[in-house]
Amino acid sequence: MTKLENYITGDWITGDGEGQLLYNAVTGDPLAAATTRGLDFKSITEYARTVGNPALRKMTFHARGNMLKALAIHLRNHLDKFYAISYQTGATKADSWVDIEGGIGNLFANASLRRKFPDDIICIDGESHNLSRNNTFMGTHILVPKEGVAIHINAFNFPVWGMLEKIAVNLLAGMPCIVKPATVTSYLTEAVVKEIIASGILPEGALQLICGSAGDLLDHVTSQDVVTFTGSASTGLLLKSNPHLLRESVPFNMEADSLNCIVMGEDVVPGMPEWDILVKEIRKEMTLKAGQRCTGIRRIFVPENKLEEVWKAISASLSQIVIGNPLNEKVRMGSLAGQSQREEVKAQVQKLLAASQLIYGSLDSVEVIDADASKGAFLSPVLLLNATPWAITEGYSTNASHEVEAFGPVSTIMPYKNVDEAIALSKLGKGSLCSTIVTADYKQAREYVAGAASHHGRILVLNNECAKESTGHGSPLPLLVHGGPGRAGGGEEMGGIRGVKHYLQRTALQGSPTTLTAITNVYQPHAAGKDPGKHPFKKYFDELQIGDQLITEKRVITSEDIDRFADLSGDHFYAHIKTTDFTGTMFEQQVAHGYFIMSIAAGLFVDSYEKNPVLLNYGIDELRFTKPVYPGAEIHIRFTCKEKLPNDKRIVEKPEDFKRGDDIEKGIVKWLVEMIDDTNEVTGVATILTMVERKA
Repeated sequence: MTKLENYITGDWITGDGEGQLLYNAVTGDPLAAATTRGLDFKSITEYARTVGNPALRKMTFHARGNMLKALAIHLRNHLDKFYAISYQTGATKADSWVDIEGGIGNLFANASLRRKFPDDIICIDGESHNLSRNNTFMGTHILVPKEGVAIHINAFNFPVWGMLEKIAVNLLAGMPCIVKPATVTSYLTEAVVKEIIASGILPEGALQLICGSAGDLLDHVTSQDVVTFTGSASTGLLLKSNPHLLRESVPFNMEADSLNCIVMGEDVVPGMPEWDILVKEIRKEMTLKAGQRCTGIRRIFVPENKLEEVWKAISASLSQIVIGNPLNEKVRMGSLAGQSQREEVKAQVQKLLAASQLIYGSLDSVEVIDADASKGAFLSPVLLLNATPWAITEGYSTNASHEVEAFGPVSTIMPYKNVDEAIALSKLGKGSLCSTIVTADYKQAREYVAGAASHHGRILVLNNECAKESTGHGSPLPLLVHGGPGRAGGGEEMGGIRGVKHYLQRTALQGSPTTLTAITNVYQPHAAGKDPGKHPFKKYFDELQIGDQLITEKRVITSEDIDRFADLSGDHFYAHIKTTDFTGTMFEQQVAHGYFIMSIAAGLFVDSYEKNPVLLNYGIDELRFTKPVYPGAEIHIRFTCKEKLPNDKRIVEKPEDFKRGDDIEKGIVKWLVEMIDDTNEVTGVATILTMVERKA
């Protein structure tokens, strides 16, 4: 029997012994064996820290982001290979698309996040703070990569997405990782990792893979490591309680299966688009991946006067689903991941039947096409009805429907009397990854969100306005957090830059503005400026230095200037009109438009008489007007190079897609603009962005 290989300490290695047999979930045929017996987990973790970590830490955020982009492009060229293997997990083409291309999409999404970070190894986090009267002492927060390894213990249901959505984040942050996929589907994870390693895109030690038991891996963690877990709440609790994790204060991010719910709004009735939207959403969530999703809808709450109509509509919709071999184009639902998983689901349904009755499907038989139902891990969709969701089930603290999860194509429908009761029922799950309310009533939507949000990591408000483009109840997105309170694990994954920060150490930094500017490569207010030698706009991107500073000439602001700007812009706000009676206002007399002062600033700092490396003005950030400017005031500008960011060259695949400027190498420069009056006080401040050409 072929053994899966582990990629550790720079080599592909098979473990000792026969290992655990892995099977084709559709045919029941053995595929391979997986074992980590004989592996030295201490050496594996040390290799990540001593080889992978230094290599990644030397790279800037932008370099690491471009690395992810290159990796995503590479994997996209091997989709056929991954799909062919994915079918053996029981996944249909649609299931595999979510897992494989959804995972690659995570790489692309996180690669684009590099633009939210500096092209540096240090990142400023949040605002800086002046801590002294004379502006010589300040503080800020910085982020740097932790010096350990990220250990990812993943679930069986998404062997590709589950890995890529996690490693994308730790690699962007600058930490290496060890991936331990669930053994039952680890053969697909292995295939993807083999392509990643073969690409040569990642530095050595950035990614290691173990297929089989985690052994004593967690006994070798340190305070610089991060552990993530996706799976059952009971297993997560066991891992989280590891004494080494507790002693070393190791961050542990847990995303556990939960009793997610969907609520039909009281306003929804047959004939409304929302009625059909609800039914289709439930069918999709019960059958996609054969219901094996941590975000799957386990509880359905509907107004009690519509209970029978709704469950009959759901049952009719489920009856249209063709189950069988995923390679058959007619099939819309494949098998569970394996025979043991099917038996586990059946056992959990038996527990649920203590409080419910089966109204659709069967635990004993299922009609399949192009497959053998007895050899494959097939199971019929199962819809249960619990007419008394508040009743205490013997042996449980609440009702079994709020405590037991069958991790498969199983959902329970329950009645509610009003929105307050729907909210209370949703909370009985004690924390979930996501909840959905289907309603066209904005007031009801707000009431549900305000009442239920404390117990759910994500809430989808689904109606006819967004249904066509909605990613659905069960789809976590790279830029939104994935996780939830309580039973759902209390963790957060993804979420854009929020997820990246899990792998970064936040440190408060104090010192003089000039010192902190030198450390962070971002100009801090009141730091010493540098003589640029020539006008900054005459410098190429590569020549500019942080702190290059221009002090402009002065200009007197007149009442006539203000009048002309009012006429030109159409802004005749009363404060800009000199005949206004200013009694009871905030102003002493006619005041200049803030945007006029900003325009004057541009006129003072722009060198406009000849072509120069500045290609265009890219925008204005953080514009504030801090002091009124009256006629007679004399204004000058302090103009300082604040930060430099690369601007990746746009890839043009077809000549007709070429746009003017695509062939120019360039970067984005942020400038601090301080508008100063004749009392030497700042009247306005802004950050402007210019696109600047690089040297050829």
